[in-house]
This record gives sequence, C-alpha cells and structure tokens, in this order.
Amino acid sequence: MENNEFKPYIPAEKITPELTVTSVVTGILLAIIFGAANAYLGLRVGMTISASIPAAVIGMGITRIILKKNSILESNMVQTIGSAGESVAAGAIFTMPAFFLWAKEGVTGEPSLLAITLITLCGALLGVLFMIPLRNSIIVQEHGVLPYPEAQACAEVLLAGEDQAGGSKSKIIFLGMAISAVFKFIIDGLKVIPGVIEVPLNKFKTLFATELYPAVISVGYICGTRISALTFAGGILAWFVLIPAIVTFGGSSVLFPANVSISDLYTGAGAGAIWSQYVRYIGAGALATAGIISLLKSLPLIVRTFAGALKGLKGSAGADSTKRTEQDISIKVVLIGSLLIILAIWLLPVIQAGIVSALIIVVFGFFFSTVSSRMVGLVGSSNNPVSGMTIATVLIATSLLKLSGDTGSHGMISAITVGAVICIVSALAGDMSQDLKTGYLLGATPKKQQIGEFLGAIFSALTIGGILVLLNKAWGFGSAEIPAPQATLMKIVTEGVMSGNLPWALIFIGAFSAVTFEILKVPALPVAIGMYLPLELTAAIMIGGLLRWFIDKRNAASSSESSGGVLFCSGMIAGEGLVGVLLAVFAVTKLADKINLGAKFNTGLPGSIIALAAIVTFILLYGLNPKKKNEKAE
Repeated sequence: MENNEFKPYIPAEKITPELTVTSVVTGILLAIIFGAANAYLGLRVGMTISASIPAAVIGMGITRIILKKNSILESNMVQTIGSAGESVAAGAIFTMPAFFLWAKEGVTGEPSLLAITLITLCGALLGVLFMIPLRNSIIVQEHGVLPYPEAQACAEVLLAGEDQAGGSKSKIIFLGMAISAVFKFIIDGLKVIPGVIEVPLNKFKTLFATELYPAVISVGYICGTRISALTFAGGILAWFVLIPAIVTFGGSSVLFPANVSISDLYTGAGAGAIWSQYVRYIGAGALATAGIISLLKSLPLIVRTFAGALKGLKGSAGADSTKRTEQDISIKVVLIGSLLIILAIWLLPVIQAGIVSALIIVVFGFFFSTVSSRMVGLVGSSNNPVSGMTIATVLIATSLLKLSGDTGSHGMISAITVGAVICIVSALAGDMSQDLKTGYLLGATPKKQQIGEFLGAIFSALTIGGILVLLNKAWGFGSAEIPAPQATLMKIVTEGVMSGNLPWALIFIGAFSAVTFEILKVPALPVAIGMYLPLELTAAIMIGGLLRWFIDKRNAASSSESSGGVLFCSGMIAGEGLVGVLLAVFAVTKLADKINLGAKFNTGLPGSIIALAAIVTFILLYGLNPKKKNEKAE
C-alpha cells in the first residue's frame, strides 16, 4: 500500500480524546507497575517482557469497561505511556547493579539514589528525543516495508476492544496478577512451600533442580517452545556436561579463581559451587560472544538502516505540519534538550562520567536508537539485539576510557554509566518506535504520543532507582534471590578490559562454544543464556515452553500475542514482580521475620509439587481455546 493511500482508523480531520487526565494517570501507574515488575524479573532471570500488549489490554479495560469512555486513541495513549516502564527498567537493571557489586567488593563506594536516578533519567529522555526526528522516515515513509509485527498486534487488540472484547481480556491479566501474587507470597513471604525442587545426582557429579515460581514459568510460555528449549539446552550443557567433566578430571587441581581444590570445592558445597566458580565464567564468555555475534549478523542491516534513516530525515514533516497525524515535537526542542542532557552527563559530578563518556553517548546513542527503532519494525522488540549493542558499547567505551587515562574504579564506573545510558536509549527508542507505529495505524497524534512517552519515561526513571536501592538493601545483587545475571556480565566485561584480572581460559572456552553453536546453525544467544543461568531457572523456563507447545497444538494454531495464555502469563509476571518488591520492603523493615511461618510449618517437597501442579493447571485453564475444547467434547 502506498503511503499517500493509507487511511488510519481515525481520520486526521477527526478529533477524539487522547492525552487526557484518565489516560495520563492510568498510563503512568502502568509504567511504574510494569517497570517494577520487569526490574524484578530481569534481576532474577536476565530477561524482560514487552509490556505494550498487556498495557493496551488493561488500559482498554479501564477506559472502556470501568469508566465507560469510548475513545480508542485514549486507550492507545495508556499503552504508549505504560509500556515505557519496561524499557527503562531493562536498561537500568541490565547494567547499573554492577555499581552495587563493586561496592560490595570494596572497589567503589555505594552508589547514591540521586546518581542512579539521574543516569536513568538521562538515558530515558535521550531515548525519546533521539527517536522524534526519526518518526517520519521510519514509520511513515517505510509504511508497507517494515511490518512491525508487535505494533500491528497491539493495534488489533485495541480494535478488538471496539466490540467490548477488552473487558474479558483485561480480566485475564488481573486474574494472572492475583493468582501469581498469592503464590509468591506463600512461597517467599510465608515460606511454607520451598520455591525450588532439587534432586542431587551424586553418581553423575551434578544435580537437577527447578523453580516453581509463576513468573519464571510464564517467561518460558511467552518466549515460546523453541527459545525455551535452546535455553534449557544451555543448562543441560552446563550442569550435565561441564560440571561433571570439571569434577571428574579436576580432582586435586586448584584452578583460578577458586583457592581450594576442585574435589574439596565439590565435596564441601556441591555442584552449585563448581558452577559459581568456573561454569559461570564459561557462560559469561559464551553470552558476551553471542551478543556480539548477533550484532555482527545484523551489521549489514544496521548500516542500511542508519543510512536510510539519515536520508529520510530530509523529508520529515515535523511540527510545522497542519495535519493532526503529522505533527511532531519541534526539532528545536530535540536539539536543545539533547544538548542539555549531554552537558549534564559531562558536568554533573554525581554522574562520574566526563567529556569522553559524553561524546561516546552522543555517537553511539543516536546510532543505536536509529538501529533499534528500525530493527523493531523488522523483527519485533522481543528480537531486538539490545544486549549485543550494550556489550559492544561497554567494550568500546572501556577501551577508549583506558586509552584516555581514565582507569581504575572511576574508569569502570564511567564505562558502566555509558553502557546504562545507551542500553536505556536503545530499548526506549525501540519501544517508542513500536508505539508510534500503533498510533500511525490507529490515527493518533504523534506529538501527543511523544509527550506521553516523555511522561512514561520520566516517571519510570524516577522510580526505578528507588527499586534498585530497595532490592539491593533487601537481598543484595548477586544473591540467590536477585542474581542480576546481565549486570554481572557487564561487570565482568568491564573488569576484563580495564584490569585483565579474569580467568581468561574459562571465558575463551565459552566464547568459542558460542562460535561453535553458530557454525552448527544453532542460535548462540539463548543457549549461552542457559549456560549462564542456574539450572533451576532454565528448567522452569522449559516447563513454560512445554506448556506453550501443548496448548498451541491443542488449539490447532500457534497462540497469538494477545491470546488468553499469553495475557494470563503476562499478568502472572506483573503480579509476582510487584509482590517481590513488596517483600523487599518487608525484608528492609524486618516485617519479613514476623510473617515467616516456614520456621514453624513447612510442607516440603509434597507442597512444592502440589504448587507446581496448580500453576500448570491455571496456565492450561486460561491458555486452551474454549471453542476447541467444546469441539473435541462434541
């Protein structure tokens, strides 16, 4: 379809409510909720979920069903604002926990809430500003060329709400939130049910374990069977090949970074200690290499994307257009705002960056925001290689800072600051591109959507810092509760370039394992994630993937992104994440000790099995298509 023939659902000449008090307040609340939930989820398993469709469904349910309002653009504004929280959270939690890990080791001082908030805010604002001048070239001029699969799915969800379907869909999400919240509180609040099922396999020098938390199983369901299987394959390689091999052949050898023999380490602390001391570094090497490979594979597309976007900037309609659906925030606001933020990064002492870091952010920030915006249009936000972009940025930033003489702890802090800003910029620009495409299909006003993105980004940035500080104070990053895998990887990469004090042999084993996977035409990134994560997480993800396979097969079609199962699992992730933050408050205030019934009563393994069966039953209940079930009954 040619651009000049395209007619949105709401014509440009028609004015309907968009940026209202209802949409702003609801959107900001959802941005905070999904930001907190994704922060907790990402710190646990190293992955986040897209919040666009869940936010659209909830917003539609609130505006149309509860408040009896009839404006699809108002519902669209809710998801525009609400989905920003997930992107801001992803950028923050994938990088900035490294500051706290260094503080724990005595390398640096504890980062302040003000520093974390300002870094997050700078990245969030730049992500929005850099995307604004790209809208016309990527969204309008490339209409019919870039498919934007998730944006189209989100638009379909909102259009489905026109026939009152949104009420039942939003109920599914809220039910998922409630059920997951109850499970999480029973397992980690009351502690009457163990959250992990663990079976020692001493003859094989390893163990088998799986978590039974709703959010982790839901991640596997949403990711799908193939990604879950590849992630679990990485877990099998780590726990059933590498760990037994290290224990069997290591014997009395003392291998850095451990300071005791491998046999003593295994005898004293089991397979988990072997994973922590050795296999984790192999996984880190594989994950870093896989991220870079994914970036290199996309390099031709990235170059074409950037060149095409720059060429398209010349034809931007901008803020001067009189047509409602072509109005953007003024380019003057973009330039002045970007300049002020870059100056703040350079000059504010609390951020601890500098002129080199600020220049790197300018160059890589605009480049990767352009790439991310278009990549989302081609493969969707779920497949956007943000982690690869961030790893590449951290590697280059650390090298440049080291060459400029900014070494030691200050140089490492500067490198992670650059990585954090770029990660947030890339994630938010991709999310905003998707939201603007949804708005383009529906006939939204771009300028109002851009204002909404600012609001969602700002309020998310102002709350994420507090959540990071709270979670660290409650359990500490790197702990079993919040291992922060992505941030630990960024820390390892930065330390490796800056000081060289790493077990390089283990890292290179992982790196060339990733290369081998790619030669065999196996996607290296999900396998590397499986090697890097504890087995109980990858096994739980696999349970979700198996449920998705079974439900899709019974429904005689693959579930769409707005199906009951996906929405229910999205709700379960949000519910567990919110209760996780609440339990962190309990832990800090010592209320957790008072509600711990597990010290007096614990169901043990039978309770864990029953809880797991109940979670599986709920997912089957809401995932299976009722029509298909009725047809089979007939």
